[in-house]
Amino acid sequence: MTTASETAAPADTSSVELAISGMTCASCANRIERKLNKLDGVTATVNYATEKAKVTYDDSVEQSALVDAVEQAGYSARLPEPVTGDTGDGTGDVAASEDAPVRALRNRVIIAAVLTVPVVAMAMFPALQFDFWGFASLTLAAPVIVWAGFPFHRAAWQNLKHATATMDTLISMGTSAALLWSLYALFFGTAGDRGVTHAFELTLAQGHADGASNIYLEVGAGVVTFILLGRYFEARAKRRSGAALRALLELGAKEVSVLRGGREERIGIDRLAVGEHFVVRPGEKIATDGRVVEGSSAVDASMVTGESVPVEVGPGDAVVGATVNAGGKLVVEATRVGSDTQLAQMAKMVEDAQTGKAKAQRLADRISGIFVPIVIAVAFATFGFWVGSGGALAAAFTAAVAVLIVACPCALGLATPTALMVGTGRGAQLGILIKGPEVLETTRTVDTVVLDKTGTVTTGQMTLLDVITTEGEDPDEVLRLAGALEEASEHPIAQAIAKGATARMGDLPTVADFANVEGLGVQGIVDDNGSRTVLVGRPKLLADWSQHLPPALETAMADAAAQGRTAVAVGWDGKARGVLVVADAIKPSSARAIRQLQDLGLTPILLTGDNTTVAAAVAAEVGIAPGNVIAEVMPADKVDQVKRLQQQGKKVAMVGDGVNDAAALAQADLGLSMGTGTDVAIEASDLTLVRGDLRAAADAIRLSRRTLGTIRGNLFWAFAYNTALIPVAATGLLNPMLAGAAMALSSVFVVSNSLRLRAFKARADEQASPKPETTAPEPTSV
Repeated sequence: MTTASETAAPADTSSVELAISGMTCASCANRIERKLNKLDGVTATVNYATEKAKVTYDDSVEQSALVDAVEQAGYSARLPEPVTGDTGDGTGDVAASEDAPVRALRNRVIIAAVLTVPVVAMAMFPALQFDFWGFASLTLAAPVIVWAGFPFHRAAWQNLKHATATMDTLISMGTSAALLWSLYALFFGTAGDRGVTHAFELTLAQGHADGASNIYLEVGAGVVTFILLGRYFEARAKRRSGAALRALLELGAKEVSVLRGGREERIGIDRLAVGEHFVVRPGEKIATDGRVVEGSSAVDASMVTGESVPVEVGPGDAVVGATVNAGGKLVVEATRVGSDTQLAQMAKMVEDAQTGKAKAQRLADRISGIFVPIVIAVAFATFGFWVGSGGALAAAFTAAVAVLIVACPCALGLATPTALMVGTGRGAQLGILIKGPEVLETTRTVDTVVLDKTGTVTTGQMTLLDVITTEGEDPDEVLRLAGALEEASEHPIAQAIAKGATARMGDLPTVADFANVEGLGVQGIVDDNGSRTVLVGRPKLLADWSQHLPPALETAMADAAAQGRTAVAVGWDGKARGVLVVADAIKPSSARAIRQLQDLGLTPILLTGDNTTVAAAVAAEVGIAPGNVIAEVMPADKVDQVKRLQQQGKKVAMVGDGVNDAAALAQADLGLSMGTGTDVAIEASDLTLVRGDLRAAADAIRLSRRTLGTIRGNLFWAFAYNTALIPVAATGLLNPMLAGAAMALSSVFVVSNSLRLRAFKARADEQASPKPETTAPEPTSV
């Protein structure tokens, strides 16, 4: 992958996303893309499926010039503008505007189908062919070919004016030829004579078909109807494939109860400012990203992170907009609003990914760009060959029209964008954000995954793991007195002990004469039905008060050190009473995550700045081989370790969450950042795991590989379809009407195959055991 500095746009460039209308196939997108890229200082990517152009341009280019370039190519472009509507965020109006073209297309299909069915029936079943039935077919078919097929003819005319050809050119040529030939046969040939001399009957009677006695109205009307029907299903499927992104955008709250002047005021979310306090009642959505200033509750973040277990929050805790308050009343201070929120950034990242192109699709684009002129040449060559070899004129015409119709490269243009839309949308629902199609190519080759320990494999927070006491001592008493003393200290180890004691015992007794003994521990008088001078810290602190550890506690201290954990001694009244074991707890899901990564053929490597003993203990617990542990690595040296692995020929994925991981994430072939980490790490990565669960890393790679596999499958079948059916059409073995149906079905197949990604299941949905810090451990005695 490229580094963050390489992907960042220069300071003197800007970007804009144009909404394109009038595109009907991949060739249209290619033409617009070429037209925009011809402008000096402009780099553009046009996506047929999303009907958008992502354009980067320097300061010398006016946005109006971009619109003019698109219009000169024969299409329409619209610059982004603020959207308003009764939803509060504009999503309602956007959805309505996107539904209108689909409804119009549906109405066109219905009318075309009603008129086409009797035309096809009369052509196929001689029993339905009454006197002058050909003229009745003309009356029904002409509106279909001319009016229903008008979008094809209009696009073909635009193509002709610009000396280009697209799929619409093929359709317009084929259907227009069918209509004109039928008019000639009806008015100047023999097909209009009582309308009963059908080609099928002539063939049986004479062994050949006279071209002037054949009409192809059922072909023209049938092709138009089939292709319109295919485009309608395609449009509906494209709407479904983008449903995940629209659902993401619609998650946000529309109104918020803000505190102003000591009173609550209900306002639209767009009027909320950073720093304002707002109220969130049980069952309401949290309006925007913020920090809890009052109250405590459980927050359901499943809509944003995919995590089904509610998260307990209290004063000082960060909350994310669009999550739901499942418990008590909260007062939240807004820290980010509008486009800066996590929800908005997620939506932007997903949309950016959907507008990109994989390498395979770029090849398909190049092929489809020259495909249509070649097909037209093949159609003329087919007609010439049939006529030159003495074949019937009707047969030559039928074969040429079939070639024009069956060769439309629409499926090629849909192969990548539809799979990307569905795959990235499904990922967003599961809390997996994929930055672009290039990421999909990388996931296929990755064979090694480097895991930063702190915050990725472990919680990143010190947690009380065990309480060990001398024979006859009450473990609860040891934990209660030590927790009371440590509650007055801000040291992470002290806070871990205090939190564990509070979780088990509730309120703790008060402390007087608290003192921090530099480098040794803390001491103080715990006032609890009689004052006790309690010591918590290194064995030397207790030894200075003649409180020496008995052999059992010394063994417990040594065992903790061997496992890479921190142990502190507790004593009072002239005697050492117990040992408290504290460590950065391993996330409950980490061991399962490692197994899932191994099942994908990846070799996990643990990377940490901790000492070798701690690293080895963590690796052993989660299932990483001892030889795959890199310990005592300074933050600045992480990138060097990634480079070293790459020099050994490995394709490296890196999973991290901190600022010190950013360079390594950028250097790795595939960077995965935990969504609970820093913005710098997230920006430097290719995949973001919103929920912060390492199992999501395995799901992300599985989803990426599945999406890439779907893209490749789509492209294969799109190429195979054209490769197989063009020769069949050229030999006269394929009726043009059936060719139109086959072409439409190929596009529907590609989109339907992509929609199967919606059924992707995340293994991270399996429930993990409760987090260690939520309850204190069961004490033990020695």
